[in-house]
Amino acid sequence: MSKEIELLAPGGDIDSIKAAILAGANAVYCGLDKFNARGRAKNITFGDLNGILRLAHKHNCEIFLTINIIIVESELPALITLLNRLVNTRIDGIIVQDLGLFYLLNKYFPTLKIHASTQLTTHNKGQIKFLHQLKATRVNLSRELNINEIKTITDVAHDHGILTEVFVHGSNCISFSGLCYMSSVNGGNSGNRGRCSQPCRDQYLTTAEGVDFPLNIKDNSAYSDLSALSDAGVDSIKIEGRIKKYHYVHTVVDTWRKQLNNLYEQNRLSSDNSDLRKVFNRDFSNSFLQGEIGKDLFIDNPRDHSAIHRSKTSSGITTTNLTASKKELFDIKTEIITHVKDEIEKLSIEKEPLKITFSGNRGELLKVSIKSVDHSFCSHSETPLCEMVLNDGVKHSSSKNRASPFDRDALLKRFKVLNDGEYFIHDIDIDGSLTDLVIPFKELTLIKNSIVSTLNGGTAPIPPVEATKLQQQHAENVPMALSVLISSKDDLYLSDDSDDTSIEVYFKLPNNFGHRLSEFVDLFTTHEGLTPWFPSVLLDNDYNIAIDFLRMLKPKRIVTNNSGIAYAAYQQGITWIAGPYLNLVNSYSLLCLKENFNCAGAFLSNEINRRQIKQIKRPDNFELIYSIYHPIVLMTSRVCFFHQVTGCKKNIVDNKCIQRCERSSFITNLKNTSHFIKKELGSYHNIFNETNFLNTNIAKDIPDLFSGLFIDLSEIKTETQTTSNKLEMVNLFENHLKGDVDASEKIKKTIFPSTHTQYIKGI
Repeated sequence: MSKEIELLAPGGDIDSIKAAILAGANAVYCGLDKFNARGRAKNITFGDLNGILRLAHKHNCEIFLTINIIIVESELPALITLLNRLVNTRIDGIIVQDLGLFYLLNKYFPTLKIHASTQLTTHNKGQIKFLHQLKATRVNLSRELNINEIKTITDVAHDHGILTEVFVHGSNCISFSGLCYMSSVNGGNSGNRGRCSQPCRDQYLTTAEGVDFPLNIKDNSAYSDLSALSDAGVDSIKIEGRIKKYHYVHTVVDTWRKQLNNLYEQNRLSSDNSDLRKVFNRDFSNSFLQGEIGKDLFIDNPRDHSAIHRSKTSSGITTTNLTASKKELFDIKTEIITHVKDEIEKLSIEKEPLKITFSGNRGELLKVSIKSVDHSFCSHSETPLCEMVLNDGVKHSSSKNRASPFDRDALLKRFKVLNDGEYFIHDIDIDGSLTDLVIPFKELTLIKNSIVSTLNGGTAPIPPVEATKLQQQHAENVPMALSVLISSKDDLYLSDDSDDTSIEVYFKLPNNFGHRLSEFVDLFTTHEGLTPWFPSVLLDNDYNIAIDFLRMLKPKRIVTNNSGIAYAAYQQGITWIAGPYLNLVNSYSLLCLKENFNCAGAFLSNEINRRQIKQIKRPDNFELIYSIYHPIVLMTSRVCFFHQVTGCKKNIVDNKCIQRCERSSFITNLKNTSHFIKKELGSYHNIFNETNFLNTNIAKDIPDLFSGLFIDLSEIKTETQTTSNKLEMVNLFENHLKGDVDASEKIKKTIFPSTHTQYIKGI
């Protein structure tokens, strides 16, 4: 092998982190009690972090901190305070989703290494280039990719100095990460905020295919694919499980460590994954990695599959055998728990005690000696010690500068910063020769900084920074423009026949162009008033065709929900608008796009509420758009939902399915909430909310923030009905923007039922 692959383990709490280290993890990702995408995990406190860093580094293990959620405006001061503390730790990387956080890290905290979260849905080479521009040092690739797609993207990443990380074991999301809003819409628990309630695992009314859990898929395990991942050049393999307990973490990490050793030492892999089946799993599948995404990926039960598998592979599934298997597994897990607990209790995250000794004589340099378990060094002042002199019976320093006597309490206070790192001051010893001697305060500060630097691996302490306060740029006295999205050629008249040039009409492009490239180029060439709207997901081959489309058409302006297309537009000098599925929720994310990619404007995410929107500062000369009417996408997936719902004669999803299949259906959960499934030509499977989003309040609630409002008239049938044709609807929304006091009520009567819960609840 040319290189070893990093084994990256989850750490939901201190015990799990210790278990991962013991089991042979090269790195552990963990979250603090705020700003991370596993809100249900116990997580760790900042007070724990430095002790964890010391323990991990002692065992040649790195620690990556997850700040992998979208961050609302009101949280920015607390976030910056946290970053000011993190920058003076030995943290090995920060895992990031929010583009505003990318901006802050690049501008104010460049010493912190940035890892792009899987929540950024990275699946094409353009997105790698986008993240390279934002100084990401590694990228966690979308888990839906197959091995060939991973290799192609990894090659591009390495060309740009970026490492790739691939998810290889644990719970699978059925939706593309970062593009699932089901939990957010249904219960206000946003997956982009680490609060996913996993409604995809819920029981639904039995489908026509006889399935009760139609959205539940097996756990991922690429245990037998390690050689292929190595050949693809992958730098890190990631195990999921920050909500799992320490015995699970140890078992899975230990098993994967042994498999890696098999590859390194014998150049062959074990086929025995029985240890992985001793702890929680929903059965295993490597369908995504193998590019065989079919019915076999699903499992009609979200609970632990361990006992079922054990029964099946022994004497068959019977009530007696299942009971016996559960008892055997209970005993096995109890033994694992006892063993791992005994081992992790031997590891300590206590900070290392320091003894500081001050010594020296008059006219000599002050000597400060530091001793600990792992360190022993000295630091000296630059100017000599001087003696106090009497003045009216009171001792004063003979130094011209402010000076400090050698008082224990004063020294503890001045050197207390040492307690903020991986160490703590256990004892201070002041040599008797220092009685009646003083040293300038600035000398003690220099010595303190020198000690901090030495203890921190030679890195000097970084003083806290304050981010520039942003000023609101109002759109006063400028009427808001209306933009409209269509997806059918039947609606082209909205662009061609409109006398109002202030209305911008977008046309939605598919995820998969197939052989329709020239057709779409002709469409936009013929209808010059149309603006291309790019989807969130453009896998690498489709991305290449989309780039060809841009080069052939040379559009003046586009809207894109895919950061790879955003990068291409930036490179080609095309005016571009960031779409609503880039999850933009704070001012710095807007600045990030404007300053790094010459972005002309952006949609704000519809996940945030009125108060959260109102706090955002729009950059100067920047369009800000809000969608006031649209069908609500709950998730986008590479799997076929119809396998579990209405049935499908094909077992595997292939490109022909994506290009040619056009179907719809619905599922209903036990709370009697229906979700609509839609598969359009050339697009992936989507699930939509039962009613559309409609919010006419924002025009009066926040009148000066937005330069434009948006309505989505694409062909998605939900329970929301309309009593007007599309042209009449456009006219109604236009009148609403022009201040027609009756227009809002007319719209509500024309479009019903609808919801604007997200505008009320927020995230």
